[in-house]
Amino acid sequence: MKILVIGGTRFFGIHMVNELLAKGHEVTIATRGKASDSFGDKVKRIYLERTREDSVRDALSGIHYDVVIDKIAYCSNDIKYVMDVVDCDKYIYMSSTAVYAPKHINTVEEDFAGAGNELIWCNRNAFSYEQVKRQAEYALWQKYSERNWVAVRYPFVIGKDDYTNRLLFYVEHTMKSIPMSIDNIDCQMSYIRSDEAGEFLAFLIDKEVTGAVNGASVGTISIKEIIEYVEKKTGTKAIINDEGETAPYNGEPEYSICTDKAKSLGYQFTELKDWIYELLDHYIQVVAEV
Repeated sequence: MKILVIGGTRFFGIHMVNELLAKGHEVTIATRGKASDSFGDKVKRIYLERTREDSVRDALSGIHYDVVIDKIAYCSNDIKYVMDVVDCDKYIYMSSTAVYAPKHINTVEEDFAGAGNELIWCNRNAFSYEQVKRQAEYALWQKYSERNWVAVRYPFVIGKDDYTNRLLFYVEHTMKSIPMSIDNIDCQMSYIRSDEAGEFLAFLIDKEVTGAVNGASVGTISIKEIIEYVEKKTGTKAIINDEGETAPYNGEPEYSICTDKAKSLGYQFTELKDWIYELLDHYIQVVAEV
């Protein structure tokens, strides 16, 4: 298949592109051209400025793709700029479980639908991250409902290649006894491993599915469990108080993400607790070596 990836040179996008290439697809990457990648001549490249309508139009007009995977659309205008010009059989949008308001235990796709909400054509800085991602989905649901599109919703993506270092924050602060302010230490939460996040996007390109689909590892874990594991492994003690540095996952409620729809398509995510402790061991080693 002829596939256009908008983004894809960073984090789990790399896993996704590698999976597409391994399956023999013809991949074109659309980026600003400022970030290097390791794909060499395995992919084609086009260049565009994602937030400029004229740049997107000039880059995408007149070319047919079987599938477009848009990794870096954040707002309704981002959706519009692509969907108004691209010729494709399927459009896969990288959404987020942040669209759910609120997330809860066993959050299902139907808990957020964009058909009955006010669509505002907006840029990325118009609202909070959660709101602009919702507006992006409103655009799909309301203005492009006749197109063949999929909105993939992930919780926090983590892995050894996670450039955000959010999970590393808890490991480092625990090991170095740096005070942390944590407001949800007992909340069970969902995550997804970075390689699976990329693999699942690649899996969807030829599946008969439209609308929203969740992706997440099976099971949940709390920040308390994470910290207690690090304490036990390293013999250190976390300092948690209101004067500490604000923890990156603060504000998240207790929730889990249901992936029954993905399972019905034939994809089975791994169990979270089968791999997250190995990732924590990796971070422990990283901190110990500094």
